[in-house]
Amino acid sequence: MDEMIIPLFGLAAIFFIVALLYSSVGLGGASSYVPLLALAGVYYEWIPSTALMLNIAVTLIGSINYWKQGHLRMKLIGVFLLSSMPMSYLGGAIALDKEVFYLLLWVTLVFVAIRIYWKGELRLEFKLHPKSQLFVSLLLGAVLGFVSGTVGIGGGIYLVPLIILFGLGTEQEAAASGAAFILLNSMAGLVARFQRGAVSLELMLPLLLAVLAGGFLGSRLGAVRFNPLTIQQILGLVVILALLLLSRNIWFS
Repeated sequence: MDEMIIPLFGLAAIFFIVALLYSSVGLGGASSYVPLLALAGVYYEWIPSTALMLNIAVTLIGSINYWKQGHLRMKLIGVFLLSSMPMSYLGGAIALDKEVFYLLLWVTLVFVAIRIYWKGELRLEFKLHPKSQLFVSLLLGAVLGFVSGTVGIGGGIYLVPLIILFGLGTEQEAAASGAAFILLNSMAGLVARFQRGAVSLELMLPLLLAVLAGGFLGSRLGAVRFNPLTIQQILGLVVILALLLLSRNIWFS
């Protein structure tokens, strides 16, 4: 999977659309960037690094816009960040074997697919005891951070509904907090990957320009223009396709 199947300019056009749609609902888009990069045959070490850089571009713009609109409440994600940022750095610092990376990516994308297509079953709102909430938040933060650093998926696709489920904030506040969470975790993971040279600027820069344009437009449109569930289910087809390809390469190659 190391030879590029999709031309770089084609990937840039696709990523522009993905960034526009995902940023409109407060997400970075790595749940589509990562499988798209895998489907395109990008060298496996560059997949997380590129996705993290693109996450930073989209969610930086989104976080600023949400902050200006008064929706960003950092206290909603403070506890999550205590464990997620160090674990994201640790994940980015670990050089995985190709087979291990693709297996971890496959497992992660399975959970992404479940999260996308079973969202309708997760509408129960509940309250946790403060001590239990602290433990759960730290544990979830650590898991999401490690996944962010190793695979390149920033964790917002999981965190946004968790904030709502825990009764911590409104949907717009959750989307804003998700953008900030992805931004900070992506920064931590990308620093570690830069330090060990697991990056390709030649790949990053064209995609970065496309994502900046799409992310700016999407965050300006705001969540009211698009239905988050519809967007994620449509783009979830990319995840399903990547899972099929990864399954073939992991178990049938």
